[in-house]
Amino acid sequence: MTEREWPSSFHFGVATAGFQIEGGYNDLNQARNNWAEWADTGRVARAGAANRFWDEYEVQIDLAVAMGLTSFRLSIEWTRVEPVECQRDQSSVDRYREILSAIRQRGLEPLVTLHHFTHPEWLGPDPWLNDEGWRKLAGWYEYAVTTFGDLCHLWITSNEINIFAVNSYFHGIFPPGRRLDLAATMSTIDHLLAAHVAGYVAIKQLQPHSLVATNNYSFSIYELDRLILDTLYAHGRKLDDASRVAWLEERRRQHYRSVPAGRGIYRPLEALLRRLARQRISLGTALPVTRALLATTSTTRVQDVAQLDYYAPTVAEHITLPGMRTAGGRWRKTGRPLWDDRPDPAMFLAYVEEAGQDGLPVWIVENGMCIRRDERGSHPRRDGWSREQYLRHNIGALVTARQRGIDVQGYWHWTLIDNFEWGSYQPRFGLHGLNEDGSFSPLDSAGHDSAGAYGDIVRGLLANDFSVVTTLP
Repeated sequence: MTEREWPSSFHFGVATAGFQIEGGYNDLNQARNNWAEWADTGRVARAGAANRFWDEYEVQIDLAVAMGLTSFRLSIEWTRVEPVECQRDQSSVDRYREILSAIRQRGLEPLVTLHHFTHPEWLGPDPWLNDEGWRKLAGWYEYAVTTFGDLCHLWITSNEINIFAVNSYFHGIFPPGRRLDLAATMSTIDHLLAAHVAGYVAIKQLQPHSLVATNNYSFSIYELDRLILDTLYAHGRKLDDASRVAWLEERRRQHYRSVPAGRGIYRPLEALLRRLARQRISLGTALPVTRALLATTSTTRVQDVAQLDYYAPTVAEHITLPGMRTAGGRWRKTGRPLWDDRPDPAMFLAYVEEAGQDGLPVWIVENGMCIRRDERGSHPRRDGWSREQYLRHNIGALVTARQRGIDVQGYWHWTLIDNFEWGSYQPRFGLHGLNEDGSFSPLDSAGHDSAGAYGDIVRGLLANDFSVVTTLP
């Protein structure tokens, strides 16, 4: 690519998730998912009406159209379609079809996620620790594509398998809330990845022209990120077990050569975490259910697109002590809050280049920056970054990646409107702000015209005006 060329087929979009925007979950006479018990007991806030997307979807889709976007990422929620086991709700099916039709009628391409951190409560609190759960999930994938496939051909099976497992069983901030259970973490990754493989095969049989993938949260620890995708890629190479392990070991070395190991005092901690992961997670025996399934899978490809979500991947930098200074005062919890995630366009570029090494098109299906808003109001980020600055630098990194030969074909910003961020409304990622009365603001929560800035970047690049972004050298 030269700076005179930007592909007109590039997907520019926003990313959303049903439980975070739709409203109508986990309250009286509403569909209940795996977050219901925590909402009932006050462990997390209720999502409530969220963004009212279920009832006001056209207004919100039109916000994406106004920015000149070409795609809209959403999830179809298993909980809403099948609130009771084996009893599908036709009115929910019909509404999702209306939503997909509205997206397409406006010239946007829907990118649909089929599992985004939620599942029906009837599946139980720990469905990913056994064979039955992932097989039912694969069945959900097949039903969804059979039901909605005439309106969509771009699919994400399960969103961020790695962070979902880590947050559920290691950090304990997602239900069921266990901490430091590495065995359950890896078992969840394994079973969800097996569901992806089974789902991929079923979807391609139903819809051969579709594009199907799963997206990782970018992590600096190889075993919690690249190992998952490399297990899929190794299948296409038809390696025997010894050759597979040797190939994975080389991939781990490549990962650590290309991915920075943090800054300052975090470097030795990051090195320690990498050593511990290597000692505790064997490349030869990890993900046994997925590997057994791949051994019986005739298709050589089980991933059509190299998808990644990029926020703040260096694991060591997420480890903090209670009492740290943050936007709005001291932070009393362990772990760094989302609004302190450090922007790093150069590291973003490194992850994009790594994602592009396997010959697949690269899609960034989530990328965004958080601002804190609580009952006192919005709090400026301590590093001074604005969302417009973030967009110009990060999308500029994609321009640099394409100039270096990486086939980047899509970018979906997280997110369109401030929403329910997995237990709280304090983290604000929206291009548009969410007001106390549930209405939307044309500005983001910091008072900036981020939607206008994103629209200017999109229109500028599609017109081959590269001055709208800040590229890396």
